[in-house]
Amino acid sequence: MQKDAYSMILEAIDAGVYRPGDRLVESELAERLGVSRTPVREALQRLETQSMLARDGRSLIVASLDHNQLAELYVVRAELEALAAGLAAKHAAPEEVQVLQEMVDQDMAKGEDPIALARSNKLFHRQIHLASHNRYLVQQLDLLHRSMMLLATTSLAAEGRRDAAMREHQAIVDAIRAGDEKSASAALRAHISKAFETRLKLDAAAQGAKDWV
Repeated sequence: MQKDAYSMILEAIDAGVYRPGDRLVESELAERLGVSRTPVREALQRLETQSMLARDGRSLIVASLDHNQLAELYVVRAELEALAAGLAAKHAAPEEVQVLQEMVDQDMAKGEDPIALARSNKLFHRQIHLASHNRYLVQQLDLLHRSMMLLATTSLAAEGRRDAAMREHQAIVDAIRAGDEKSASAALRAHISKAFETRLKLDAAAQGAKDWV
């Protein structure tokens, strides 16, 4: 099935083709995506209403999250993802748990490429969402992770974070496999907390570097 302009632009933001602050020009997008300007215009309007894009004068740019928005996002993410992990511990089929374990094993064997790790990390979390077997929760998490696209960097880029994250992923899978709802929720919540802490450190370091320029 052919993707529409909205989906293609959203995927480009998710892939980092367009990053926070980048200007999106209707004519350039239409040419790049191989579609007419009308569906691009409609897609941009839709993304603006969803706060994925922001106005900069007469131009539309990819939105960015300030400190308060980031904190609010991670609070909600921690609670919803913890709920998903708890439900996965209760409802996941053995095959779903096996898929999660294979994802962890594959990531353990990967190198230090933060972009590749970020991509597989999204797939891992998405698999937990699906294993919760709660369609309404999955819908809300999809909306939440759309906002996560507005983060310019991945916390997995921080030194030492990759190995720690893999250990945290393994702890989550172990709890889901054991059917321990409480431990699965706690492990996922702790994982998100560490990711948030790491991101704050990365942002602080980046801001400090700017201040010295």
